[in-house]
Amino acid sequence: MFMPLRIYHLQSSLLERIDMRLVLLVSLLLLFPVRSNAAEDAVKLLGSIKSVGAEGKNNPAASTAWKALVNLGGEALFPTLSALDDANPIAVNWLRLAAQAIVEKEQQAKRPLPADKLEAFVKDYKHAPLSRRLAYEFLVVADPKAPERLLPGMIEDPSVEIRRDAIAAALEATTPLVKSDPAKATATLEKLFKVSRDQDQVEKISKTLKDLKVETNLNAHFGVVTDWMLIGPFDSPKGAGYDKKYEPETKVDLAATYKGKGDMMVKWIAHSSELPYGVVDFNKALGKHKDAVAYAFTSINAEKEMPVEIRFGCISAVRIFLNGKEVFAREEYHHGQRFDQYVSTGTLKAGRNDILLKVCQNNQTDSWAQDWKFQVRLCDFTGGALPVTVVKNK
Repeated sequence: MFMPLRIYHLQSSLLERIDMRLVLLVSLLLLFPVRSNAAEDAVKLLGSIKSVGAEGKNNPAASTAWKALVNLGGEALFPTLSALDDANPIAVNWLRLAAQAIVEKEQQAKRPLPADKLEAFVKDYKHAPLSRRLAYEFLVVADPKAPERLLPGMIEDPSVEIRRDAIAAALEATTPLVKSDPAKATATLEKLFKVSRDQDQVEKISKTLKDLKVETNLNAHFGVVTDWMLIGPFDSPKGAGYDKKYEPETKVDLAATYKGKGDMMVKWIAHSSELPYGVVDFNKALGKHKDAVAYAFTSINAEKEMPVEIRFGCISAVRIFLNGKEVFAREEYHHGQRFDQYVSTGTLKAGRNDILLKVCQNNQTDSWAQDWKFQVRLCDFTGGALPVTVVKNK
């Protein structure tokens, strides 16, 4: 059956118009392809970046993903900040640079950063201190008045960098009160002393409080260990003692006597450091020896299981054991020593915990290579002293 001619022409014209629309749509899609959700893209790219590891593992894929992530622009900023929460140390560097590059790209395009969202991110303690700090830096760019509004409530912030800024601002505001209202200044400074974590700020506050006739205890504040049992020297010709396990490394018996360096008999002695920040000087405690090994032992009581950071300084090769398990090792001699030079993490169990240090000395004759010492403190991840007590071993 044939259609009436009039109807056929109408339908043919309609089909032609539809065909033209399809051609136009296809052309537009080819010129401007539809993008998938930027947040979903970011998640995939971030996965590639977070897969990087030591010795260049997955670097090529991560490099490609990094460029694509930055090209996503502002929509990728918050996924990138969040990815910092659980990234490994190598991936952290990639992600930090990516976030900074994204912000720079937005600034170059003259697109304002979302200050309200950045502030909400900073206030969300579920995020890691590092990612919150980076968000805070971007917030200050977006809203220069943010520090004035936020810092007064951040003197106990989990981010030690944000905390430092908050304490610095509080100290600046308190300084004029030292003369005009010493009672108010004292009360404020005592509060700031308790929450401060950086050595320079703590010492500054302590000095000002001392001028106000208030004494502070820096060792207690930082969780410095001052009481030890020491034994040595044991022999370490050409550094061989670093890998050799002497008796204290196998079992700590404080009543035992051993054959040490040069066949001298050595035994454990109690030592309480009176040097700043609990520095233990083996040259003074055990005598000056070269090509030698000494051990330091202490016990800690903890009311409950808790994470611990063993922060320490040591001028020569050192091994550290927590409850018999090695948690740090570094074989390097006379490279300097400073406060919080190294950080080792572990877990204190409820009750007694044993800490053993093995500290080696080499045979260098240079005047600057004669020190043989260490210093240890126990703290939480912010650097605050833990609620533990040292067992007085004898």
